[in-house]
Amino acid sequence: FGYGLSYTRFDYSEIKINKDKISQKDTLQAVITITNTGSRTGEETVQLYIRDVTASINRPVKELKGFRKVLLRPGEKKEVLFRITSSDLAFWNKDMKFVAEPGKFILFIGRNASDCREVTFVLE
Repeated sequence: FGYGLSYTRFDYSEIKINKDKISQKDTLQAVITITNTGSRTGEETVQLYIRDVTASINRPVKELKGFRKVLLRPGEKKEVLFRITSSDLAFWNKDMKFVAEPGKFILFIGRNASDCREVTFVLE
């Protein structure tokens, strides 16, 4: 999906979420503001990762769940919104059932997997 070399710089705000706890039927909304702090127009690929902290099986440390491309002029800022449902948190368990287990999750948003902001939420 392309990220990497850019001729400008981008700053990321802290992540804002609409709820700290969601049910199996809720939608979590995560918003982050991206600012072009450089002197040129540029495109940034904003990436969303999730970590399931309390799963019954070993899960990836960070699993890519979405991305958005944002084009910003110098000094411009934009809010980027991601919506997460329980199906985004589901996985195949040891009984080969596709489940979203209740527990603690960490949501990461950033320019790549190692340069992210993070926030914690709970699936009930």
